[in-house]
Amino acid sequence: QVQLVESGGGLVQPGGSLRLSCAASGSIFSINIMGWYRQAPGKERELVATISSGGRTNSADSVKGRFTISSDDAKNTVYLQMNSLKPEDTAVYYCKIGVLRPPSYKQYDYWGQGTQVTVSS
Repeated sequence: QVQLVESGGGLVQPGGSLRLSCAASGSIFSINIMGWYRQAPGKERELVATISSGGRTNSADSVKGRFTISSDDAKNTVYLQMNSLKPEDTAVYYCKIGVLRPPSYKQYDYWGQGTQVTVSS
């Protein structure tokens, strides 16, 4: 099994910054992709940003230029640096990793428990 531990959420004023971290541990053979998703009250969970094992990143248009995803492969950790936060960024943020396992090298997805980010004055 794989365990994900998230940290870094909290309350911040509009225009402020937060950095989320998600550390993976357990039966990790090869991480294929890591990402962050969020879910606001009454809304569906949506993709925020992803980073592949090769370092390729992808992010939602709503966060481009404000949020940056990065990873530390040695620590099996993914980060989300969030700058210029807006009230509409308020949500529970979840990390997800896709792990490849032999012999099929099928991807297995694991989710973190979620961390609350609240942007309010």
